[in-house]
Amino acid sequence: MAKVLVTGGAGFIGSALVHRFVERGDQVRVLDNFSTGFRQNLADVQDRVEILEGDVAEMATAEAAVRDVEWVVHEAAIPSVQRSVEDPVGSNHANITGTLNMLVAARATGKVRRFVYASSSSAYGDSEALPKVETMRENPISPYALTKFASEKYCVVFHKIYGLPTVSLRYFNIFGPRQNPNSPYSAVISRFINYALDGKPLPINGDGEQSRDFTFVENVVSANVLACTAEGVAGQVFNIGTGGRHTLNDMVRLLATLVGHELNPVYGPARTGDVRHSLADIGHARRLLGYEPKVKFEEGLRQTFEWYRKNR
Repeated sequence: MAKVLVTGGAGFIGSALVHRFVERGDQVRVLDNFSTGFRQNLADVQDRVEILEGDVAEMATAEAAVRDVEWVVHEAAIPSVQRSVEDPVGSNHANITGTLNMLVAARATGKVRRFVYASSSSAYGDSEALPKVETMRENPISPYALTKFASEKYCVVFHKIYGLPTVSLRYFNIFGPRQNPNSPYSAVISRFINYALDGKPLPINGDGEQSRDFTFVENVVSANVLACTAEGVAGQVFNIGTGGRHTLNDMVRLLATLVGHELNPVYGPARTGDVRHSLADIGHARRLLGYEPKVKFEEGLRQTFEWYRKNR
């Protein structure tokens, strides 16, 4: 049993992590300012976790949150390319200042045995080379991508200079239950499921042939647990995806089979800051973390659709 802090623990990925740690029997503390997370995401475990309401970008809050914990799983961020384009200062404050505060606070305790950072595949930018390998040169093309990459580099530096055992996980297009479909910045699968259930047209930015390594959230949860416990990985960066990709048009066709009727995609201009294709090479995570994406895209999409259908 470990003492775990999950920042952003009321959010989509954060709450999935909280549930897994609770199931493991770990002692869990959640830090969230509830700007994008929801208390209802923790409703069924709220009596088994400690919840702190506060902002990682405030040092006093970060210091209180890390007190006596062994693992820090840092998910808190403003997770939107488009929002970062509209408000780069806000994204910088939440994502870079927040991460730096958490690293400083974690180092100061002297008790944190692993600091796992939620990075992003957006760090690779618009490179046409596929699959994306951790040894590739990064080229972030949005403020969001830059904040994630900069924070990732802070993690590496804090390990090299201060000996803080950090691990950064570059997420590839995570989807699953509890993802908010109602925000204009929401990820595409949650929004499309919501539109499909409402019988609304599905707005696609571009021609729909852009492809993503869509990764079911439970695969990411498993990767985080492995990152907390694996030996010899401090200071390293790992891709977390499936090693496969689907176009948005593919996803719409699969979703139509779940809904039971044809859907109506409506195509518009491509979105500023988006990359055309994304695909993870997960060999590094397989070798050193023992990571294996057990839930494939089709099954993850089915589980996600059923969750939204029952919990609308």
